[in-house]
Amino acid sequence: MATVAVPAAKASLAPAARSENKSAGAAKVGFASSGLAGARLTTKAPRAAKQAVASARPAAPRAVIDSSSAKDVCMDPDVSQSVLGIILGGGAGTRLYPLTKKRAKPAVPLGANYRLIDIPVSNCINSNIVKIYVMTQFNSASLNRHLSRAYTSNMGGYKTQGFVEVLAAQQSPENPNWFQGTADAVRQYLWQLEEQNVQEFLILAGDHLYRMDYQRFIKCHRENDADITIAALPMDEKRATAFGLMKIDDTGRIIEFAEKPKGEELKAMQVDTTVLGLDAERAKELPYIASMGIYVISKDAMIRMLAEDFPDANDFGSEVIPGACAKGAKVQAFLYDGYWEDIGTIEAFYNANLSTTQPDSPFSFYDRSAPIYTQARYLPPSKLQSVDISESVIGEGCIIEDSQLHHSVVGLRAKIGAGSIIKDTLIMGADYYETEEQQDALVASGGVPIGIGKNVVIHKAIIDKNARIGDNVQIINKDQVEEAARETDGYFIKSGIVTVIKDAVIPPGTII
Repeated sequence: MATVAVPAAKASLAPAARSENKSAGAAKVGFASSGLAGARLTTKAPRAAKQAVASARPAAPRAVIDSSSAKDVCMDPDVSQSVLGIILGGGAGTRLYPLTKKRAKPAVPLGANYRLIDIPVSNCINSNIVKIYVMTQFNSASLNRHLSRAYTSNMGGYKTQGFVEVLAAQQSPENPNWFQGTADAVRQYLWQLEEQNVQEFLILAGDHLYRMDYQRFIKCHRENDADITIAALPMDEKRATAFGLMKIDDTGRIIEFAEKPKGEELKAMQVDTTVLGLDAERAKELPYIASMGIYVISKDAMIRMLAEDFPDANDFGSEVIPGACAKGAKVQAFLYDGYWEDIGTIEAFYNANLSTTQPDSPFSFYDRSAPIYTQARYLPPSKLQSVDISESVIGEGCIIEDSQLHHSVVGLRAKIGAGSIIKDTLIMGADYYETEEQQDALVASGGVPIGIGKNVVIHKAIIDKNARIGDNVQIINKDQVEEAARETDGYFIKSGIVTVIKDAVIPPGTII
């Protein structure tokens, strides 16, 4: 049976809007719910009344879930005041090229409505972490624009003092170089980070897809009185060779690191993951733990390591943290046994996006307890006219006419002409609409309107934003090419996936 996944409505960042996700304790009556300004009033409702309200609640639709990690974690001091999130924008993103030709990695569109940066920012907000810096260096204009439109005006009030701010790479008399790595990026802005009255820094990557309650991560760090706590992913032997692995003692303290080990060196890195909370059966299947590149670091330890112990180290994962461990710092592991994907390659990006079309998708945008926030664009609903759709996700503001779509993701403002067949494809959409007059003028002058033309066939491809695909084009990789760089023709092929470059024009009748 054909199914269409409809994107979830964007969630408000206002505290009153988020309060409905919390478990029902005392029934709250106050100005926050009435829309009036002023102090909040609360009153306790009788137990019978609370039970009646609970039983009257409608059951959630099957497509909507409540994350088990969304339960409140008691933190003292509160993480909204004591933790600073630092999201690293990453390097040039050469493995994701050409998607990073005109944008930073974290700004790459995701799941029809979002961008990659929305994942770590939303995880922070859902974990009550509202002080966030994003460090950028390459092609950061669209990333900066998205962050300013999505988050700066609604990150808390007078007491929370929340913010999402960009710290761009810059040259100074003290340091004439650009960011040389993750640790160097933080070091260059250490003077500003020191000014924040916090206990810990939460170091995150901007190009990972996962959902995590960071409060549990930070709680583990505090309970173990650690200098550094590393998020660790359990994995089997097949995947382990591609990651930096860690070895722990019976308290979960990290005692050894190995970068992408093989053979006997790999066997030596096996650990008892039941120490970190995995059950015996899963621990047998997943005897290795890999670093996710996500860290909680105590403020004093961070300053000491970057300024004194390792003043020339550029990278946390390969230099600072192994060095700190060797010097006797307490480096602890925190087990994360959930879905996590490093969106570092075209193939990983393609697969992660298309997996969202499945009913049992490993990552869901429909978790109402831990929503993914993004920019409010105020677009109209998508219009579908005589369209045959199955296993697909359609973003906002699309216009699709008399076409067939199967196992595809269609992004914002996408236009697909009549007679087209789209299969196993990610279409990112457009940044703007063209009027009918503009389209007619383009066609009359030999140009191609924005979007997908009529009678187009696309299979296993990524169509970047603002691409212009003419009528009767076939993007099917007819010669089954695995790798090809045809930038002058408007496309690349990586891992057999055709990627049409942003703003590219594919003339009518072209066959790729």
